[in-house]
Amino acid sequence: MLRFFKAQASSLIASATDFLITALAVSFLGWWFVTGSIIGTVSGGFVNFYINRNWVFKATLKKVYPQVIRYVLVWSGNLLLVTVLVYLLTHFFNLNYLGSKIAVSTVMGLSYNYYMQKQFIFLAK
Repeated sequence: MLRFFKAQASSLIASATDFLITALAVSFLGWWFVTGSIIGTVSGGFVNFYINRNWVFKATLKKVYPQVIRYVLVWSGNLLLVTVLVYLLTHFFNLNYLGSKIAVSTVMGLSYNYYMQKQFIFLAK
């Protein structure tokens, strides 16, 4: 259970990075919210991988490359799902783009991301 809470703490840090980059891109640079969301998700993904590999799952595999490949596969699915769902909630339901991103990211972090990182990326026992 401790690992789950550590993963959620890592997710919060990565999400804060994600939301900050998204808000800066959209509000200050004037980018389209979907583009800002993608850039934010990419940034948060880098932060999440680093923290999870070194702190949450304490990966002992010396070669990081296999984990990076698995992470990119899982993360690509996450990026696609987050982007589509943020677009749908913002465009069709008129939710604020950050509200949509927070809702979608919370659900993804508690379900898909944790499970896939534990069972597939870092192969935690």
